[in-house]
Amino acid sequence: GFHITFINSEFNHRRLVRSRGEEVVKGLLDFWFEAIPDGLPPSDSDATQCVPALCDSTRKTCLAPFMELLSKLNSSPQVPPVTCIVCDGIMNFGTKAAQLIRVPYVQLWMSLAVSFLGYLQHKELAQRGIVPFKDEHFVSDGTLEMPIDWIPGMPNMCIKDIPSFIRTTDLDDIMLNFVMEVSQECLNSSSIIFNTFNEFDKEVLQVLASKSSNIYAIGPLTLLNKNFLKIHHHSLNSSLWKEDTSCIKWLDKMKPNSVVYVNYGSITVMSNHHLKEFAWGLANSKYHFLWVVRPDVVMGESAILPMEFMEEIKDRGFITKAISESVPLICWPFFADQLTSCRYSCTKWGNGMEINPDVKRDNVKVLVKEMMEGDKGHRIRRKALEWKKKATISVGGSSLTNFDRMLKEALRYS
Repeated sequence: GFHITFINSEFNHRRLVRSRGEEVVKGLLDFWFEAIPDGLPPSDSDATQCVPALCDSTRKTCLAPFMELLSKLNSSPQVPPVTCIVCDGIMNFGTKAAQLIRVPYVQLWMSLAVSFLGYLQHKELAQRGIVPFKDEHFVSDGTLEMPIDWIPGMPNMCIKDIPSFIRTTDLDDIMLNFVMEVSQECLNSSSIIFNTFNEFDKEVLQVLASKSSNIYAIGPLTLLNKNFLKIHHHSLNSSLWKEDTSCIKWLDKMKPNSVVYVNYGSITVMSNHHLKEFAWGLANSKYHFLWVVRPDVVMGESAILPMEFMEEIKDRGFITKAISESVPLICWPFFADQLTSCRYSCTKWGNGMEINPDVKRDNVKVLVKEMMEGDKGHRIRRKALEWKKKATISVGGSSLTNFDRMLKEALRYS
């Protein structure tokens, strides 16, 4: 078997302890936790860090502390020496460290394969002189609607469907340059793991296979990990937010397929105006809903919902402040590869509908009602169920085969 050392940033390590307790970082006999600084000023905030600042800092500062940790592990009598490094695709200091200590390294790309191919286009768009844009008018002058017909495996795309880091007028933009660097380094690595399955991203995976010899589609990881022992699964929970399990009793009282689930992920932020529009749109839909509202979801202030809204949704809505099933999606892409995922969800995969970026309560109400009771919503829900079945089959088929192949070829385990 393997001995695994899981490395967090010190910031996330502290958040993990606060959300799950000290026990969670004690690990197991063959699974340890360690932490290194991310180079940003110390903070005990329970909020997502500034993405550009974090990416820039890890690229510039994390290699040295990571090398020190590797040296400590390699000299410790308590653990076997490091023989392979698996690093997040955007943490390119892991790749450099593996090269320095001469061990195999594998890139783990947690976003969809189509997102990775979208990131690879940043360099191509720069070379074609399309980005950075000449001025801020690109947002409203139709530039984002420009068709892109030269990406193999990604037909019928527009500029607006490419991950959002191209949306800059600055040649030295941190995220534009960071994405160009890490995506190319990831492509040049010895192996890449994708959190997807063959049938879901078939055309894109074929294109990527022509660019990188060893790619492994082993997802959805949320289904793959159900093969693990329950004791391992529960003791290694990695949520950085305290979970509110009181919603389970409320959900148990609801009829199947009758509750709208609303979640913006861990990074998305919005104005207080847009939060209220979402709120009243959900209320006016008259459907039961479970809504996850992060404390930091409103830009620069706490998320506070009007008392009259809370009164309106009493017994009909459940709001929790912290908390792969394939379900139908109403997409509100915020940034990065969410734009590309939204495009594919609403067109190719057929399991989603997009809401206007400048969200209005009436728009929310109409889309929720269409998704829950309309003809288009019925087709989308049926398609989502089809993808769920295919994902489940893949975990016992192609994804498991690819996982075993990855262990033998990339991690050199036999």
